[in-house]
Order: sequence, then C-alpha cells, then structure tokens
Amino acid sequence: MPIKIPGDLPAYDVLSREGVMVMSEEMALHQDIRPLQIALLNLMPKKVQTETQFVRLIGSTALQVEFSLIRMTEHQSRHTAPAHMESFYATFEAAKHRKFDGLIITGAPIELLEYDQVTYWDELRRIFDWTQTNVHRTLGVCWGAQAMLNHFHGVPKHTLAEKSFGCFEHRVRVSTAPVLRGFDDSFIVPVSRWTEIREADLPPGLEVLADSDDSGPCLVDDQAHNALYMFNHLEYETGTLKEEYDRDVAQGRPIHVPVNYYPKDDPARPPRNGWRSHAHLFYGNWLNDIYQSCPYDLNDIGR
Repeated sequence: MPIKIPGDLPAYDVLSREGVMVMSEEMALHQDIRPLQIALLNLMPKKVQTETQFVRLIGSTALQVEFSLIRMTEHQSRHTAPAHMESFYATFEAAKHRKFDGLIITGAPIELLEYDQVTYWDELRRIFDWTQTNVHRTLGVCWGAQAMLNHFHGVPKHTLAEKSFGCFEHRVRVSTAPVLRGFDDSFIVPVSRWTEIREADLPPGLEVLADSDDSGPCLVDDQAHNALYMFNHLEYETGTLKEEYDRDVAQGRPIHVPVNYYPKDDPARPPRNGWRSHAHLFYGNWLNDIYQSCPYDLNDIGR
C-alpha cells in the first residue's frame, strides 16, 4: 500500500522517482480503507530533508498510511521557506484535537543546551503529555528520545568528550521485541550526537532492546508510556553523515572522520550504506505493531 502525502510536497516527486508508492488525496478517496494516521513532529532545521527520510521508510510498507506534519506553535524555522511551512505543516495548537496511531518526534541540533534553555521546552513537555491521551504509539529519535526520557523519568543526558559520530555495530538484546523481528544479531546504525544516555540511569520498567559497546543504548522500550526511544539515526540517507562532516570541517569545528563510514576512512571516497535494509525493517515492524494493536475507531485511542 502507498503512503498518502500532499501531491505538491517535495518528497512526493523524490520518492516517486525512487519507486516508493506515494498517493495523493484524490487517489486515496477511491479506497475504502481506514489508513493509519501517522504524524511527524519535525524539530530538525532542514525540514524537507527530514520529511523525505521518514516518508521514504514509512511509505515502504504494505499498509496505507496518511502522513501529517506538525511543528511547534511559536518557534519559527530559519532554514525552511515560510511558504513550505505554511502549506504543509500544522502547528501543535491546531493539531492537538486530533488523535494519531503513531507519532515520530525527531531530534534537534540543540543537545548541548539544558532542557529548560530550549525556547519551546514548555510546549514540548505539553506534547509529551498529550501523547498519553491522543497517540497510540510514540517514537522519539535522538534528542527527541532523550527529551522524552527526561520528561517522563528524569533521566539525564551526559555530554561526551568528543562527538559520537559514524556507523557503529549494535547488538540485539531482546530478539523477541516486535520492532526487532527479523533483525540480525548485530546491525549497523548511524550515530551523530554530542550526548548520551547511560543504562545505569534508567529506572525499572524501561528495557534496552539494542545497544553498542561504542555508543551505548540505541533503543529503549517504555511500555508504560507506549513509547520507544531511538537514540541514533536509522532514517539517515547514505550521504547525511558526509554532509554533517563536510559542514563541520568547513566551519572549523572539532570533528573526526565518521567511524566505519568511508572506505578505508578516506573522505575522498564515496561513503557506504550498511544500514538501509534494517532501517526499512525497523520502521516496517513499528508500523505493523501499531496496525496489530491500534483500535479501529481513532476516538478510542487514549481510553
């Protein structure tokens, strides 16, 4: 089944050329199906790039999905055209009356700030609480995952001496977890962050599903809050780490060559993608788990 997105969203043409099945509003009206309602709370500065990354994965399953884009109400994006934001995004204030089968909360390049220094922290905390009544399953990614853990459980983030940056091997700790169904015993995940969550800080009731000796916990399950916390970036495209590395080098920031990314660690050579299949498998499993457990009537979510 295809994913339903606006026909003039930039991701529509990009993914159509890649062979991903996308569907416009007009096409969707001809199908008598209750699509999964999946939303993306996009906190990343490059909105279009992030939209495309997640739509590519969400749109590759056998389920019909209606995809919605949400932004913070007061915070204004400086890196995305206002016309794009106006056309495709709803503010949380405008969307909070709705219910969703799934919500993805992205990371944001603000991890070195204390949480209460983030300009939209109060509204984001309201969103976290809102997920408990209006969202069936929530997936926090990178800083979004760290922020959710802090809000619900008081778990701190720790600043690293140097950026955890590259493609690290991770191991499956709980092979029976629905989101890890079909995974190899170990798998590669892109990592790009200056902070970390430590397993020793996790309270009882939280379960580490996958981790790495090099980069720590990768995926944590929080059943009490119907949430998953993914601290790394399976959604990244092949060239995303290269873009980040080239940017930091150009700006004179302290950065090392991403680990296990370029052949022979040579930035002059094209990078390799060793995580694509597991990215599709993870998001397909996440959607399938939602489909198997969500109520048919959206109004029953949160009851």
